[in-house]
Amino acid sequence: MNSSTTQSGHNASAKMSSIGSRILDVDALRGFALFGILIVNIAYFASGYAFHLVEDPAYNSWLDQSAHWLVKFLFEMKFYLLFSFLFGYSFTLQVDSAVRKGVAFFPRFLRRLAGLFVLGTLHAVLLFHGDILTTYAILGLVLLAAQRIQPRTALITAGILIGIITFMMALAAAAGGTLIADSAAAIADGQQSTAALQGGLGSVIFEHLRSMPEMLSALAVQGPLALSSFLVGLAAGKGRVLANLNEHTGMLRRLQLAGYPIGLAGALVFAVCGGTSNLLGLAVSILTAPFLVTAYVATMLRIFSSERGRRVAEILAPAGRMALSNYLGQSLFCALIFTGYGLGLIGRVSPLIVLFIAAAIFSAQLVLSALWLKSHHYGPVEWILRAVTNAEWPDWRRRGGKNNSQPTRVT
Repeated sequence: MNSSTTQSGHNASAKMSSIGSRILDVDALRGFALFGILIVNIAYFASGYAFHLVEDPAYNSWLDQSAHWLVKFLFEMKFYLLFSFLFGYSFTLQVDSAVRKGVAFFPRFLRRLAGLFVLGTLHAVLLFHGDILTTYAILGLVLLAAQRIQPRTALITAGILIGIITFMMALAAAAGGTLIADSAAAIADGQQSTAALQGGLGSVIFEHLRSMPEMLSALAVQGPLALSSFLVGLAAGKGRVLANLNEHTGMLRRLQLAGYPIGLAGALVFAVCGGTSNLLGLAVSILTAPFLVTAYVATMLRIFSSERGRRVAEILAPAGRMALSNYLGQSLFCALIFTGYGLGLIGRVSPLIVLFIAAAIFSAQLVLSALWLKSHHYGPVEWILRAVTNAEWPDWRRRGGKNNSQPTRVT
């Protein structure tokens, strides 16, 4: 074998390794995002008070308050932005996949969005009224219409959306507006919701339907912010930002240096003000949370690029590859633990123990995801959504128990 042939083989191997690493990084980031989303969402299962923006008065010790504060400081208003960014980034991978296969992307993606909307509706009614899938399905139409937008235009549009929402929140705060008109009434409503969610199937569903109008009103803020993250992800995907990370270590370092001071300062204001119940804190978080999310992403990508960090990515990636199944699975786990569907522990577990339960659920999902993907190409819900998207039943099981440790698909 001559040197040119050897060099060619090395180049091909390096190229395949780069592609596999890129996809692994995306899946690992998605797994990381799932953990943060669970830490935030589990509070709405553990207590009916959270939905009404107040804390359960039965848990008011310094330890309870510290647990609430930690979630507000590091997690709340951050991780759904990361999840939304990855939705926009993956959109570009799906477009590329359709082009390579020579299939029409538009009808496939419309079917995908329809499938997401149905899944999200069932999720919101049966398990968790804070569902995000229906929002993604609707905003996905905007993403589809904007698929030819230039990266610079996408970033500018995202910035404008964030600026508008920040200005509106700040203006409302300056005018003396409040999200809790009557604290006593909010606590009474929290007690009522807790009791309803402790009931059986009919009681839980009725409570979800009763609270739906308030959840929809919250989308006036969450929707545009998710769309802004979609657009940033779209721009990043068009620029193949995650394709050659070894060439961008300096950029990742700069993102950390800028993102952490700004993002943590804003997160501190948000937490001290009381989180989403305070308009001023909300305005500050809307403006600064993207900086902290960017710093989180840069940090995780730098970790993944190291030899030991690669193992972290490999542990997180299976959960990320089954993100839809795991997102819905988190709600199912939480419903079985906290609502009347199962153990009915809502209102009976301290905030600190709730965080340990979240960590246990996610740890179980990491193990179950890795085991599942040893014998299946897709997660169970991903398989259903793929069947809807492609209008055909995809192959589900791996032949001969073959397990590819590196992901090989980008759709």
